[in-house]
Amino acid sequence: MFELVFIRYQTGLYVLFVLWSATMISFAEDASAPVETRTYRNTLKRLDDPPPLLADYPKFVEPVREVTRYESPLLVDDKGADLSVRAWRFSYNARGIIEMPNRLRVDQTAVIMVHPWGIDDGQGWTTPEPAGVCDFCTLDKNHLAAEHTKTVINPFIKSMRKHVPLVMFSLRGGRDGIRERVYRSITGTPSDEVRSQAAQEMHTALNTFDYRGESLPETLAISSETPVIDYFNQFPGLDASAKYNNDGFWELPTPVTSDIEMASDDVVIFDNDGYPALRDFLKEHAIRHILLTGYATDMCFCKTTAGYENLSKDFNVFLVGDATLATFPANSTPKYATNAHISFASLNQLITQVSWIQMDEESNP
Repeated sequence: MFELVFIRYQTGLYVLFVLWSATMISFAEDASAPVETRTYRNTLKRLDDPPPLLADYPKFVEPVREVTRYESPLLVDDKGADLSVRAWRFSYNARGIIEMPNRLRVDQTAVIMVHPWGIDDGQGWTTPEPAGVCDFCTLDKNHLAAEHTKTVINPFIKSMRKHVPLVMFSLRGGRDGIRERVYRSITGTPSDEVRSQAAQEMHTALNTFDYRGESLPETLAISSETPVIDYFNQFPGLDASAKYNNDGFWELPTPVTSDIEMASDDVVIFDNDGYPALRDFLKEHAIRHILLTGYATDMCFCKTTAGYENLSKDFNVFLVGDATLATFPANSTPKYATNAHISFASLNQLITQVSWIQMDEESNP
């Protein structure tokens, strides 16, 4: 149904055209609502000496630099659009980064933050001592992630909240009898009185737990045949079990981090609710576009209920590349790990950045 035409101009500019032989009509799953399609001309125009990508917050994300950069035409082109989201992806076949503008309807856009865990933030949920692990797995790393939340994600969410119909946060675990009464969730909104009582219950639960586990082993039993195997079997690089975290740690109600200024109508989705429940909730609210932020780029951000591997099946997803951090073992900074994992995601996802997301009145004052 389509023809590929690849033309080289005398200037050395390569332009790739994807020409559809006819305008086609596809149908929704229920076959009752036809969806019009348009011809997208996949022209790749070489960009001359473009600046690095994701360069606004180099403390947290190493800027992306690539020799070959192209620009292609407008991709998302909503009627009545009022939100501009420039984005990019990488293609091995095109042998470079491809950037494209997008025009979205903000009333069909949601902002989602993956796993904003409230650990070591003053609410009471604390990394266990002397060897416990949680979230980014050391106190120093958790505090650096908190700085990122305050510096990048919280201001971004605050700027978008007045425009988008939904701001959502995904949290680990399931309904524990407390958090669905503290926060609005996909199943309902608690009253102020219920929230106040549940918040006190959460405070008590988080602040009366014994955050002490075992110390590191002083001796290991290793064989002469396989000492390396025996060593790591008894002393792995990450053990978040009750041995070091104390029994019951992971049953505590993980709060949304205090580094986010939540609004009463923000919505929480619990991982155990499952992706179909999240998908249906978003569709019930006429959401088509997702601006995805949160942690951790290499794990939860991609693979949990609200991760992009799920959401990109049903929505136009834009990963906000400077509003996420990857885990960074053996390093004092997450900047290189985040660069690597966002770059890998760009093979099949669109990447944007905070400064590229602008309402019309903001971009044209």
